[in-house]
Amino acid sequence: MTDPADLTVTIVDGYVDEPAHFGVPPYISTYPRFTAGAVVDAGVPESNVVYHTIDELREDRQKWRDVADADLMIYIGGMTVPGKYVGGTPAEPDEVRELAWVAEGTALMGGPIRFGVGDENAGGQDMERKNLDYDFVAKGDIEAAAYDLVDSGLEGFGNRMRDNEELDRWAAMGAFVVEQHPNHPDHLICEMETSRGCAYRCSFCTEPLYGNPAFRTADSVVKEVENLYNRGARHFRLGRQADILAFGGDGEAPNPDALRRLYGGIREVAPDLGTLHLDNVNPITIVGWPEKSREALRIIAEHNTAGDTAAFGLESADPLVQEENNLNVSADECFEAVKIVNEVAGWRPGDDPADAPTHGSDAANRLPKLLPGINLLHGLKGEREETFEHNKQFLQRVYDEGLMVRRINIRQVMAFDGTDMSDTGADIARDHKQLFKTYKKEVREEIDRPMLRRVAPAGTVLPNVHLEYHQDGRTFGRQLGTYPLLVGIPGERELGKTIDVAVVDHGYRSVTGVPYPLDFNEASMDELTAIPGIGRSTAGDIVVNRPYADAADVGVDADVTKYVQ
Repeated sequence: MTDPADLTVTIVDGYVDEPAHFGVPPYISTYPRFTAGAVVDAGVPESNVVYHTIDELREDRQKWRDVADADLMIYIGGMTVPGKYVGGTPAEPDEVRELAWVAEGTALMGGPIRFGVGDENAGGQDMERKNLDYDFVAKGDIEAAAYDLVDSGLEGFGNRMRDNEELDRWAAMGAFVVEQHPNHPDHLICEMETSRGCAYRCSFCTEPLYGNPAFRTADSVVKEVENLYNRGARHFRLGRQADILAFGGDGEAPNPDALRRLYGGIREVAPDLGTLHLDNVNPITIVGWPEKSREALRIIAEHNTAGDTAAFGLESADPLVQEENNLNVSADECFEAVKIVNEVAGWRPGDDPADAPTHGSDAANRLPKLLPGINLLHGLKGEREETFEHNKQFLQRVYDEGLMVRRINIRQVMAFDGTDMSDTGADIARDHKQLFKTYKKEVREEIDRPMLRRVAPAGTVLPNVHLEYHQDGRTFGRQLGTYPLLVGIPGERELGKTIDVAVVDHGYRSVTGVPYPLDFNEASMDELTAIPGIGRSTAGDIVVNRPYADAADVGVDADVTKYVQ
């Protein structure tokens, strides 16, 4: 029998991405935190728990010694939705195997990887369950498996799901692990679980595999936020749930009082937080209970930080696809939900909430408080050429009605065992690959760019943009939050820094910006020419005629006042 007090544990984070859970940097998912709390609760001292991301191990082979030497090595990972990532690169199957081979102690694997593994982390794939040469694979909750394995002296465990009483302890006790994340403290956002499971059964989704919704209490979530805040965390996203509006209720109807306790409690224990965002909202909740939803959305918009996004799982606007895949919201219902979110939460800091949605020349120069995001999924059962037209018509209707959506997520299905899509697999997605590419390009050109101009017009200020990488003579960065805008800034600036940026131009899903406020006595030629209405010749005149007492002295026809404070 191995005494837990003598055990050394290394947790390797290979990153997760699920329909209701995100963990690729700058996010840290709940899994490593809950697992760290579980092993400590089982008797392992905090000082004996080491946490590494897969990117750390790629960059520094010496850290593999922590993998080799640990009495217990726990790998956590799994992608059940396809995505593209800037802040980190999810572990590939060969890397996951190598971890098991290097580990000289007991190797445990868990997280959503238990649902299946593909050849790569991409859409249009059939996913297959594999043990990848690990001693143990947690077919239930990885945190419960870790607790039971430690408690048994590394002899074994029974696959099970943890209960909320355990979660209350483990979530609070595992907060310490964020201090070991390479992004801590300034560029790290903690994914927070309010519930898991779903009341609905869409054909492709892995979230129902967790069962019906199981809600934490507001006090439990607030306590975890407090512990994370005391460990230096300042950015939080309530992303681990199928529908934030249903929090504290029966899994379907909104509960505004529970949301008031949740959001108000977070603001009380984390008074200087930098980000408070959410992710998933079920549009059928809004159309089913419109008045309760309006109240709930008002509470969220009162407490959150600007630029928040409520992801709507429309998945398809085609009635045939909706029927064959048990999708729970029609295009008309989703449109109504988009309208309600715009009317309640589509105002900008500095605007009157009663004027929502606010956009145009009179709107304040910040992002709206909360907008919908639209998820569209292709390769589902019943998909046909008309499906792509249905989707484009829905998006055009939203735009033509003067409404806003923060982003449109277009992806292809990943087929997992245990879901209804396992019978169909990824065959339809593969057959429609070329049609999908053409359609996606059309949406980006015809909808995304004009919508982005509406949401973030020239002059919109984006505070605290974290500079992440250089490309083609520009520096790219993002704010922390849900689906943050990618911002390109002329010139190569020092990476890792955080600056305020004013938007000057728009791509399909990204913007060009200049430092805000722009100092016309110091601005580079590239920064000056990025401003609408200032060409290279005018920029040269500005440089030659320096210095200026203020922006009014610059003397150009273009409106430059929006780029200065």
